[in-house]
Amino acid sequence: MGKTKRLLSAARTVNVHIRKSVSQTSGEREMKKSIHVVGGGLAGCEAAHFIARAGVKVHLWEMRPKQTTPVHYGGDLAELVCSNSLKSELKDTAQGLLKMEMDSLGSLVLKCARLTRVPASAALAVDRKRFSALMTQTIIADPNIEIIRQEITELPTDEICIIATGPLTSEAFSQYLQKMTGQNNLFFYDAIAPSVTSQSIDYQKVFRASRYKKGEADYLNCPFSQTEYENFYYNLMDADVKTAAAIDEDRFFNACMPIEVMAEKGIDTLRFGPMRPVGLFPPGTDARPYAVVQLRQEDREGNIFGLVGFQSRIRWKEQERVFRMIPGLENAEFVRFGSMHRNTYINSPLILNPTLQSKNNENIFWAGQITGVEGYMESAASGIFAGINALRFYKGLDLLILPLETMMGSLLNFIGTAKEKNFQPINANFGILPPLENHVKDKKRRYAMYIVRAWELMTKFSELL
Repeated sequence: MGKTKRLLSAARTVNVHIRKSVSQTSGEREMKKSIHVVGGGLAGCEAAHFIARAGVKVHLWEMRPKQTTPVHYGGDLAELVCSNSLKSELKDTAQGLLKMEMDSLGSLVLKCARLTRVPASAALAVDRKRFSALMTQTIIADPNIEIIRQEITELPTDEICIIATGPLTSEAFSQYLQKMTGQNNLFFYDAIAPSVTSQSIDYQKVFRASRYKKGEADYLNCPFSQTEYENFYYNLMDADVKTAAAIDEDRFFNACMPIEVMAEKGIDTLRFGPMRPVGLFPPGTDARPYAVVQLRQEDREGNIFGLVGFQSRIRWKEQERVFRMIPGLENAEFVRFGSMHRNTYINSPLILNPTLQSKNNENIFWAGQITGVEGYMESAASGIFAGINALRFYKGLDLLILPLETMMGSLLNFIGTAKEKNFQPINANFGILPPLENHVKDKKRRYAMYIVRAWELMTKFSELL
């Protein structure tokens, strides 16, 4: 018996109430022949996979490689463009809890990620190419899924559709969605971190370690003295930043804020952010560096390392100059420079029900980053749930609402109930979960109780499916 099945079996005696939505229709509906999923990213693949496993035909629309985006490279489905890390697998973290919940619902993304993982301590990081290739192969091999390789500019009339086009939705389809929803899309600017070859790193200057010695020593750490840090900081502040006519305001989601924008807040901001040295000590010494840049392995062979937290919009030649001031990267060979692009997402509180069904069109469901969930796993999780409810709608069943005490439930509840005026993307975090009946002051113990409560409820929910 697998680990997930054992956990499910242990929790089956828990008596919980699973909330449902109001029935989606009155009277009989004509049975559709298939369900359309628009977008072949993480969310779209999860939705298509869940529906297809139930024996229902899926038309999966993906415009690449015929039409690409500023950050995609190939035509494989589920291509990762921002980082190769799917974040922590530790069960005492918000990301770990989210993965447990997704596992209970049969996540395809997690299955493929674990088969293509690379060393990253407690994080689940993958070989980008192998991961996307495996996701693509799995979807292609499913007889119930037909991939349509073309841009969609409007949705099929009176058909059940899941919109999962992501933050890089094409201009034509974005305009269609604006007309359809009656709302202007919100947007923010997302930035990508650079990557370097492992052979170009000076291993005499860097050291392997994980913060606080948690897990394996999978990160390479570039230590700074105070003088080195200050020199780097002032050069970073003077670097030439790439701007474009379309970029007329600086609206960055905090988790993807460019390093140079973060640095504008003060000279010590980076030392208390992505360059914080706490918990990191070079071998054989108790002297903590003044600052540290961490490098994370991005491929299985260990040929490529990414600069953790170093998303940037600096011009590429300037990135090469400034980032080579990092100790150990003086001769760095960059295989990818940081870049910035516009991310599109809808005003979900105005547009979505908690079921991920549109308020103004019962045939349309939404999933992924276009809904305002932020992060790979959050996007994939929303795809699973959109698939669940689109399938139930297809079968004429009541739609479901996840228990708020689960991480997935709180995440989707947030995007559906947040304040409309300043709606911003959200990651999975313990702060969005409803409080315990009796407050627990100790944070570690409180989080542990959150996890137990969420897992019991998600176990019971998964049994409905």
